Amino acid sequence: MSGAGVLQIQSMRDRCSAQEWQARVDLAACYRLVNLYGMSDMMANHISARVPDEDGAFLINAYGMMYEEITASSLIKVDHAGAVLSKPDFGDLGYGVNKAGYVIHSAVHAARPEVACVIHTHSWASMAVSSLECGLLPITQTAMRFLKIGYHDYQGVVLDLAEQESLVADLGGGEALILRNHGALTVGNSVGEAFNWMHRLELACRSQLAAMAANTPFARVADPVLQETWNNYQPGTRRPYGVMEWPALLRKLDRMDSSFRT
Repeated sequence: MSGAGVLQIQSMRDRCSAQEWQARVDLAACYRLVNLYGMSDMMANHISARVPDEDGAFLINAYGMMYEEITASSLIKVDHAGAVLSKPDFGDLGYGVNKAGYVIHSAVHAARPEVACVIHTHSWASMAVSSLECGLLPITQTAMRFLKIGYHDYQGVVLDLAEQESLVADLGGGEALILRNHGALTVGNSVGEAFNWMHRLELACRSQLAAMAANTPFARVADPVLQETWNNYQPGTRRPYGVMEWPALLRKLDRMDSSFRT
């Protein structure tokens, strides 16, 4: 099943629609980018994408693969009830789906049918900010984008389906959520949009921690300016995130390693 450190996985391209294959390519790219930008936690986290032409189905990573080796064909298709609809042959490895990943992602996809992608991370910066009582502070322009970010209190490892209700309630109709004492979650109407939200949330967390380490008072911004800045970043005010960035990010990956497309 492997050679020179690379899993040999048979292509799933002829086993799915053109729409699903494109979703697979975009999702595999997102895994590579999350790793490239320092937001992965080996194989512990998960990113999912709705299957465009199949109600109640989404794609997610095989638990046991590193983000840097995810490909379009390695992704597993599951439904909202957790049943595996299709997956490649992993041989003796027998990879399946992380239960916590299923609990979190199925909850969001079921509650938010407009969401195409859900990203959950345990980056060092998001974990640190999630543990702070003050949460994410609007001390930079990037952080002001998350002025009204949601918070979800820690209830243990997310394995209990009973937590789904409070999770989606805390996310509400927003694009980002701080999971207290845990990490971060973002959603988007496209894979590129969800990645854009997560990338900016990560930058906001890192810059806050750097500013706090300086041990000096923050420069204050008046509330009307905070509100106006937040509004400038909202979907109804500007073009959707990822429209410009995503094609460029795919080109970046293609220059580095195009194997995510296989």
